[in-house]
Amino acid sequence: MRTRTARHGAAAAALFLALGPPTAAAAPVPRAPAAADRPGGDPASAGAALVARRAALAAASRGGAAGLDFHTCPDAEALPSTVRCATLSVPLDYARPDGPQISLTVSRAAATGARGAARQGALVQNPGGPGASGMHFPLVAELPGWERIAAAYDLVGYAPRGVGRSAPLSCRDPADRAQGPTREPVRPSPAYKMRRLAQAREYARGCARRAGAALPYYNTANNARDLHVLRAALGEERLTFLGASYGTYLGAVYATLYPRHVRRMVLDSAVDPDPRRIWYRGQLDQSRGFEARWHDFREWVARHHAAYGLGTTPAAVQAGYERVRDAVARTPAGGRVGTGELRAAYLQAAYYDDVWPARAAALAAFLRGDPSVLAAQAAPDPAAAAGAENATAVYTAVLCNDAPWPADWQTWDRDHTELARTAPFVTWANAFLNLPCASWPVRDRPSPVAVGARSERLPGTLVVAAERDGVTPYPGALELQRRLGPGVSLVTESGAGSHGVVGGRNGCVDRHVERYLLTGATPGWRARCAPHPEPAPVSLDDRAASAPRALLRPVV
Repeated sequence: MRTRTARHGAAAAALFLALGPPTAAAAPVPRAPAAADRPGGDPASAGAALVARRAALAAASRGGAAGLDFHTCPDAEALPSTVRCATLSVPLDYARPDGPQISLTVSRAAATGARGAARQGALVQNPGGPGASGMHFPLVAELPGWERIAAAYDLVGYAPRGVGRSAPLSCRDPADRAQGPTREPVRPSPAYKMRRLAQAREYARGCARRAGAALPYYNTANNARDLHVLRAALGEERLTFLGASYGTYLGAVYATLYPRHVRRMVLDSAVDPDPRRIWYRGQLDQSRGFEARWHDFREWVARHHAAYGLGTTPAAVQAGYERVRDAVARTPAGGRVGTGELRAAYLQAAYYDDVWPARAAALAAFLRGDPSVLAAQAAPDPAAAAGAENATAVYTAVLCNDAPWPADWQTWDRDHTELARTAPFVTWANAFLNLPCASWPVRDRPSPVAVGARSERLPGTLVVAAERDGVTPYPGALELQRRLGPGVSLVTESGAGSHGVVGGRNGCVDRHVERYLLTGATPGWRARCAPHPEPAPVSLDDRAASAPRALLRPVV
């Protein structure tokens, strides 16, 4: 597989696939709202859900009639002439369909029709986050392995509400984001926790000040309704969808509420859709998953002691990491990489194994007296500050708006203190990232949609998961398959843990996905693929192997 071109590399690298920036909905036929559809259990909430559902139907009808006017993309999107752009108008509040409207940006690469392939419609992608833009998704048409899909489908990306130029959401001035170095204690003291709690409350207030009355409407339910309008505006009776990470939850909510409008869905690296885990418990699960993947990285480095000299056991590698952590706490690497930046850089190793060689080399170089390698990998990029602030704002708003969170600090402190005993690597960082939800200034947040609570059976659907994924742990894929029903197949990459399997380095998985998208055929209830090869210890780049996934995943 060839590398992505330099022309598009920087923009592609900005895409998200992960759940969160560390890093969750109305039916087509008139019927009484089921519990799964209700924002709340009371009659007033049920009535509001019915109003929103009918408004989404009306908006989809209008969108279908108006269509989309594709034209040359604005320079701000940094897209080539082969990709065309449009804007889609949707209601800010589906309960007031004739009220304020917002515009979502959409991109499309038309089906190539190569070798006489028959056009199968539009393939719409959501790369996750929440807070990710899919505007660069059409660029996968240029990549080896996507030729047959690009021949048959218009490849459609979009920026969900709040993201990029789609009614952008902001919670603070990007210039206020710490540019490094930051100092994160290994074991936060009570005083440090109180400072972070105060910061979280101020962040939540900043979201309310900047978004105003629009803040409650950034949520998964409205993302699903927007997707329904986009489907209609594309002229598609049924949706063909590729969702990754949070995009799997969005796809599952859409499938629950619009089952008759589902054609084919690939749900890659599945969020656990159990309402009890949306989202507070899910974040605890994620921290456990990150700990397991952190161990996988250290185990790999230990196996390659001859290349890196970091020790022959995971414990020895951990000791080396802690020496580096203690050193940057005293003297930040390059003046910009403190303990917070270090943790964020090495969290990437829990996401993707193709960064393992570079991260191991940075540790080794630092311990040999050269901090420049670590500084180059971990220092924050000021040019990316605005995009990072926007992504974090959308991530926070969607997760906080989607479901109730514990409001008392005692619950957070108890749960994370207990978890940090066995999963110390990222537990507290994850807690502080999500802590604004404890004081979120939106009342009457709904109960999460009960994914799968519907009478209609879905057409064949494909769930893809890596068995050791730490971002969206594997039990979530099993739960998603169970909830969506007997028409859903699960393809597992055994023994692997990179987040985002489709378009990565596993030919077996990609063949299943291509066959499904082109023919609708699924491999049965469950299928397994051998893991992709681990990265070579001396390859500090591995660009050729990871290029296709770089168009689908985040660098967070």
